Amino acid sequence: MNKEELIKKVNFDKGNGLVPTIVQDYENGEVLMMAYMNEQSLKRTIESGTTWFWSRSRNEFWNKGATSGHFQFVKSISIDCDCDTLLIKVNQIGAACHTGNRSCFYRKIEIKGE
Repeated sequence: MNKEELIKKVNFDKGNGLVPTIVQDYENGEVLMMAYMNEQSLKRTIESGTTWFWSRSRNEFWNKGATSGHFQFVKSISIDCDCDTLLIKVNQIGAACHTGNRSCFYRKIEIKGE
């Protein structure tokens, strides 16, 4: 699917203009972070080859790595079956999390099994 087809498929209306976007390490499959994209940030990501997101708290675009130097170089973009969530596989340079952790999902909940 080319970029125009991908953008047209995404259902931005369902999330009031935003879609959840999961970012995963291209090499090992580790989930690095989740953020939101609108149509313009998806276009910027496709055009630049680095991830762009929409900050709900700051109400502005942000390019991952522009401040920290921890860029995400896009390897692939997929859309889920409902067309309302994106999965972006990246080559992560440095940490994905603003805390300095490789992944935003560094806190684990212990589940007691049988």
